[in-house]
Amino acid sequence: MAIQSRNKISVSFSMSGMTDIVFLLLIFFMITSTLIHPTALKLLLPQSQHQTSAKPFTTVSLTRDLQYFVEDQPVRLEDLEAVLQNKIGQNPETYIALHMDRTIAVEHLVEVMNICRNNNYKMILATNPN
Repeated sequence: MAIQSRNKISVSFSMSGMTDIVFLLLIFFMITSTLIHPTALKLLLPQSQHQTSAKPFTTVSLTRDLQYFVEDQPVRLEDLEAVLQNKIGQNPETYIALHMDRTIAVEHLVEVMNICRNNNYKMILATNPN
């Protein structure tokens, strides 16, 4: 009389669960990498105790030698309004982050603010926390 086990152990291995996890991780990293906007410009931002939680649509940077950038593309001041209109359009709820060196005169800040006011864009001044 031979004793036989009722529970048979399957020796095969299913990779379907592993491939699902790999694809979910791939999708996660692809989405999060598009949300990061690295700024390659070296700016000394002004200091502030308060930070805003609004998410800007794009950034305008102004370097110490008065060069304007929309994200990482150099732009002349005369073309800044046209570039912003092409990039953003007429959306009144659009936030623009202004990264400006703290050694620059306020008159250059006012020029960018006037462009944003004329197009009903909201502006956020980027600062370093204290």
